[in-house]
Parts: sequence; structure tokens; C-alpha cells
Amino acid sequence: MSGTIDANHDPMPGNCKSGRAHRVRVGGLLMALAVLAALSACGDFDSGDGSTKVNGSIHVAAGKPPGAVTTVNGSIHIDDNATVTSATTVNGSVHLGSHATATTLESVNGSITLGAGAHLTGGATSVNGELTLDDGAEILGSLSNVNGKITLTAAHVAGGIKTSNGGISIKGASHVEGGILMEKPGTGFIQVVRDVPRVVIGPGATVQGELRFERTVQLFVSDKATIGQVTGATPIAFSGDNPPN
Repeated sequence: MSGTIDANHDPMPGNCKSGRAHRVRVGGLLMALAVLAALSACGDFDSGDGSTKVNGSIHVAAGKPPGAVTTVNGSIHIDDNATVTSATTVNGSVHLGSHATATTLESVNGSITLGAGAHLTGGATSVNGELTLDDGAEILGSLSNVNGKITLTAAHVAGGIKTSNGGISIKGASHVEGGILMEKPGTGFIQVVRDVPRVVIGPGATVQGELRFERTVQLFVSDKATIGQVTGATPIAFSGDNPPN
């Protein structure tokens, strides 16, 4: 697999002695990466083929054998038409190029983007980061984050959408199965007017399943959209391409 992945070094913020871990729940992601960091003694660990790093961005070229790529401090860029099994980072974004394929994409502090026609057989998860699916992108699993806007443009999500503190924009001929869940913010969060998320289901979009809101939102639904049952919010119908500001 040598030569499959190029890595550009990114500096680690702080150091091992002064760094302070954020407590987030992302399954085994943080535990696995914590083990990686410990094994590397907080140095610039590199697996040799560039697929696993502590400090550094990872570039996956098209036409190479698929594999898992992991970094702690760095972004991951997967070229158009390339294939990976999974891409995981803590501090950095993940970009899956147009018509590229993967199983899962995960970030703690960073955005996740699927280019036009990109295909994900599993799910995409970020804690603090925007989630963007371009025209024709498809996720067969779920799409979830805690903080950050979620935008779909003529995209397909088969496993539902879950968030807490981010707006949602579902545009074009997007198709979401499994509904939408917007969870109640964690303890200590004080909701004010400027923090009310804005959820827009645009003309031509379809959301199957329950749209459940456990917090206050502004829910705008086009008169040319199709949605399931709404719980916890009152839909505001609009005509034309965009809802009122």
C-alpha cells in the first residue's frame, strides 16, 4: 500500500502534558485514538504507509487499494473516485470526493463533506462540525452530529438524521428515510432566541418517518415537500424556493 496515501504535517495544538481532553460520546472512536496517541508517546507517529498518524493530514488518491485511514490532529481528503473502508479523525475535517466510496466517516471536531455522487455504505458522524451532502450523494446509514449545520442537496440518507444544536437544510430532490431527531440540549444549556435552530424542508424534498423535536425550532416546510408525522414543532408552510428570513 506504499504510495497510496500522502500526508502533510499539521502541528498538534498544545502538548501531551498540558492538553485537556474533551468529553464526548462517539462510541469507541476516542478510545481507539487515545490508545494510538499513547502508543506513539505523543510523538509524530506514522504507520509507515501514511494511513495512521497522530499529527498530520491524510490524502487518499484514487485508484489505490481501499483501507482505513486514521489521524488525531489533521484533516482527511479522499480524492474523487477513490475508495476507503473508513476515515476517522479527532481534530480535523473529512472530505469524501465526488463519486468516491467509503463505509464510515467520523470526526470529533471537524466538518464532514460528501461530494457529488459520493457513496457511504455506513454512517457519518461528527460531534462539533457541519455535515454537507452534495448533489447525488448517498448515505445508507445515519447522519448525525451535536453541533453544526446539516445541509443536503438532492442527496439520499437512508438511516435518518440526528442532531441537537444545529440547523438543517434539506434541498432539491433530497430523500431522507428514518426521519429526523433533534435532541434536547445537554444540562446547563440556556436556549435563547438566537440559538433556536432553523429547519428547512425545501420544494421537492421528502422526509419519511417521524420528525421529532425535543427542543424549540423554527420548522419551515415547502408546500411542494413531503414529510412524515411531526412531533414537538409546528410546521410553517411556504411557497417558492426559500422560506422567509
